Formats: sequence, C-alpha cells, structure tokens
Amino acid sequence: MTTLAHTDMQSMQRALAHARAATGLASPNPTVGCVLVRDGRIVGEGAHQYDARDHAEIVALQQAGLSAAGATAYVTLEPCSHTGRTGPCADALITARIARAVVATLDPNPAVCGRGIARLRSAGIAVEVGLCEAEARSLNDGFARFIQTQMPFVTLKVALSSDGYSAPPPGTHTERKTYWLTGAAARNHVQQMRHASGALLTGIGTILADDPALTDRSGLPRRRRLLRAVLDSQLALPPDSQIIDNGDVLLFCSPTAYPERASELARRGVQIVRIPVLGDGRLDLNIALAHLASRQILNVLVEAGPRLNGSLLRAALVDKAVLFHAPLALGPGSLPFADGVALAKFEQSLQHQRRTPIGEDVCVSGYVHDPWPHRTLTTDN
Repeated sequence: MTTLAHTDMQSMQRALAHARAATGLASPNPTVGCVLVRDGRIVGEGAHQYDARDHAEIVALQQAGLSAAGATAYVTLEPCSHTGRTGPCADALITARIARAVVATLDPNPAVCGRGIARLRSAGIAVEVGLCEAEARSLNDGFARFIQTQMPFVTLKVALSSDGYSAPPPGTHTERKTYWLTGAAARNHVQQMRHASGALLTGIGTILADDPALTDRSGLPRRRRLLRAVLDSQLALPPDSQIIDNGDVLLFCSPTAYPERASELARRGVQIVRIPVLGDGRLDLNIALAHLASRQILNVLVEAGPRLNGSLLRAALVDKAVLFHAPLALGPGSLPFADGVALAKFEQSLQHQRRTPIGEDVCVSGYVHDPWPHRTLTTDN
C-alpha cells in the first residue's frame, strides 16, 4: 500500500470512528464523521450531533481554522449541497479552500445525490468516492431508508439454538422469566444494537412469556430514550410488567380494545395508539411502522417471537436480519424463529451476508432489502 493510500485509509477509519461515537446523538439526521489532514497532520475533526446543529464538516473546519486551506477532507457521507437547518457543507469546504476530498459514500437522498460532489469538483477540488463505503453505509441504513420512503429501517434480531429454534417448547420454562440462549458477548452486542435504534418493537406474547425490560443498557449517551413499542391488540399487558417500570412504552392496540384497560395503562404512563385490524385479526403492521416513522424514528429493532417475526417477514417489512446461533440444541417441539418461514432458505437469501464469531456464539447478518441506491460515483467521474 502506498503512503497516500495508507493515509487515506487511516484517516477515513478515524472519520468513521467519530461517526460511530455519535450513534444515538445524530438521529433523525445521518451519522457523519469528518477529518481534515494537511501535510500529514490532523488539523480538524469531529462528528455531527443533532442538538449541536453543526454538521461534521463544519465542526472540523471550525477546529482547523486557516489550516484547512490545502487540506484533504475525509468525510463518511457526501457533503450536503442544500440549505436545511445549516448551510451547504460543500460550500463551506470550498470557501475554506481544501485541496482534496475523500468521501466514503454518496448521499442516499435521490433529490441531492451527487450534487455535493459535483459542486466540489466544479470548484477545482479533487474528489474520490467509495473508500470504506460499506462501513459508512451501514452506519446510516436507517437514514437511507427513511429519506427515500418515509418509513423506518427494520432490523430483525433472533437468538437461535444450534438446531434452529428460538425458544424451548411451550410450558417447559418458567413463565414471565427470560430464557437466555446466547452468551454474555452476544447479549452485549444486542445492547449496542438497541443503542443504535430509535424504537424496539415486540409482541405481547414475548412480554407475557419473558417479562423483559427491553432497555438500552449500553451505557452510551443518546438524545432520545429508546421507545419500546408493543403490539397488543387487546391490551393484555400486565400493569406490573418490567417494561412499564422503565417508561417510554407505546402500545399498539385494536380500535375496540377495552377502554378501562387503556385508562389504567395510561395512568401508568403507557402511550396507547389504536390502529386498524386486518382481515386475519392481526394489527396492521404497516400502520404501526408508519406511526413510528411519524415520530422521526429511523431505526426499529424487532425482538419478538415467531408469530410477529413471521408476520413481518411475510409482509416484506424486514430490511435486515441479525441471527445469533448458540452452541446448544433445544430439540423437537421448540419454537421456530418465524412462523411459516424456513430458516435455512431465509439465511441463504440474505444479501451482503456476514458470519462473525461473538464469544461462543456465531452471528449471521445480512440484508433482506438493501436501502442504498447501487449507483456509486467512481474516483474518475
């Protein structure tokens, strides 16, 4: 690897680290990091945090001051070319007289995709696109999905036994007590996933079986608390559930669910949202997700049982799957990962699939629907 290529990779990785550190702080805007390098020295760096307003490029430029002139800007997402809460970052980079820009990925918004790059190039700035693209995109899957469809990015998380089951046979484990399949490392990884999500979605069956808290216990800062959304058509949620004790709970129920139960739960601070019921008697999942999107929730993590998992998959509402395989068997009669969906065939169908050891478990992840446009500007354009 040449000295320049090594510097480029090292600097982009640093920009990505800044972006990752801002997870939970940038939404509903994208998570972006920027590093400015001049004569082999970092002169400015930073990330975007929604409440601080300034985009990552502006944070880095303010730190660099006059030293930005002649520098290379490493940015994890195409600099914006439009005026929103702030001015165009592409213009700010031009004004600062940077010499070169290395951009990980284009903006997924089709209305502005490529415009920031074009503006920089028209100002005589050398621009290269695509370094660490996959890593940069994975940080903003939710933004990519939301900006194009006004719907959240849905990730399905399931813990599985070595023989492909998600829980022991009904009646074989203590009611309202969590049954752990995976080890501590995998469970810690799930906390990171919760931290990166705006809402966690589950079904009343999971609450009744395990009484989970479903909180973000990563210990990392976030600008909005994790919303726990439960599909509970008849408002069967027990008032003494752990999930209520931790606040920020929303129940989706049918239009005719018991008013007296709704009043009791509302007194406990639970938000009640009534949504339509489909012909099969199940709540309309599209409406539920659209409601979450209306709250500017970009990422929804599903931690549920086979009934809800199957419904979401059959309705084509899952964008990514993260499956943790534990090294123990549960045996026949145990619960599947999703009703009506064959696990082996589903795993084979995942795009950009990755298999990663996490402690004693193995994580298989991949996309059901890739939210990113496939067109990438090359360094020659």
